[in-house]
Amino acid sequence: MSTLVNTDAASKKIGKKRWFVVFLLLIGGIINYLDRAALSIAALDMMKDLHLTNNDIGLMGSVFALIYAMCQLPSGWLVDKFGPKKVYSWAIGLWSGATMLTGACSNLTTLLFARGILGITEAPCWPGAAKITASWFPKKERALATGFWDAASKWGPAIAPPILVAIIVPFGWRALFFIAGGIDLIFLVFFLFAYHQSEKHPTLSKEELDYIKEGGGGTAEKLGNSEVTISWGGLFKYKCVWGMILGWFCYVWMMNIFTTFLPLYLMKTQNIELKALGIHASIPYFGGIVGAIGGGYLSKWLMEKEIFSDLLVAKRVTISVSALLAGVAVVAIPFAISLTGTLALLVIAMALLSALSATGWALPGDVAPASMVASVGSVQNFGGYFAGSLSPLVIGMIADATGSYTMAFVSGRIIAGCAASCYWFIVRKPIVANA
Repeated sequence: MSTLVNTDAASKKIGKKRWFVVFLLLIGGIINYLDRAALSIAALDMMKDLHLTNNDIGLMGSVFALIYAMCQLPSGWLVDKFGPKKVYSWAIGLWSGATMLTGACSNLTTLLFARGILGITEAPCWPGAAKITASWFPKKERALATGFWDAASKWGPAIAPPILVAIIVPFGWRALFFIAGGIDLIFLVFFLFAYHQSEKHPTLSKEELDYIKEGGGGTAEKLGNSEVTISWGGLFKYKCVWGMILGWFCYVWMMNIFTTFLPLYLMKTQNIELKALGIHASIPYFGGIVGAIGGGYLSKWLMEKEIFSDLLVAKRVTISVSALLAGVAVVAIPFAISLTGTLALLVIAMALLSALSATGWALPGDVAPASMVASVGSVQNFGGYFAGSLSPLVIGMIADATGSYTMAFVSGRIIAGCAASCYWFIVRKPIVANA
């Protein structure tokens, strides 16, 4: 009993200001994904209004993903070089403009341009969040903290359908993008006033700062000023980096099936009307929210219970098992015979993919030197989105040619197996300078 009392007292003395930082990252991530999800919600009306095809919608998804991928490389370097607050803030303001621009477009060419700008400006969001997490959290808490803010990638799509469908019906699809851009600007002001690095936080206790630093956190040195002797280009010489790139490619390929075509899939295969789409399209993402947090907690639990003594091994197990089980769920989706069965499988698949995602974004903090966390995270994301940029276009072409999404889901089983193999067999050791 006394041990429990002492533990509770120590926890209260340390404080929990670091978890408010997670809240900021969660809100920023939700807004980031809300802007992306607006396209999938507006797709059907845009197709009618601007005479677009499935292939055109897929092309917009591919253009965004390809440019987003290319911009991961400089964005991670910029975050490490100039600090996450400065780069993250500029990104929010600029992607707000890109979102509003989408609502003003009148043809495919201008839409592709707007989605390209969105890809450029949204690129620093996740590498910046990974850098902030590595600075504010001890290593043992990073996967759980990452799980909370990575759940934003599911909160955004989950809350977007009911909200944005309610806007589409009376006001039309253009209003979606104007309102989303306005929300971005409100958050920007809030972030600028609320976020501080840990050493400069005006009310952070010494006990909590010491706890963060003793566990491997604290603000890292900028690139070029630290004792780490690895160049940015030198990251590509490491086997574990390539394992993360290839594994993330597989994850992004599977997720793009959902983010680009889920609303269309439900409307065309389950005969769901637009007015009911908001609720049904959001349901799978609530599974993703639970999965993201659960995946982050699982690796922490595996360490605390001493099932694994190495935190990296615990995270690799979480990722690999989640990937394999997700593949089973994904391949079963097109064979479900009812709406209830379809939604149940979508929830399970999304939860497992989210567990993979949350744990995958926590890996850079364990694999990379402290001054290169954002760079390694952005390299992983670059590889995934560069290759994954093909999936919306390929899926759109298959849907137009066959009138079915079955092949897209069936291929998920093979891709999931590849993801598990990459993270388990290739991401085995952290980066060591001059190794």
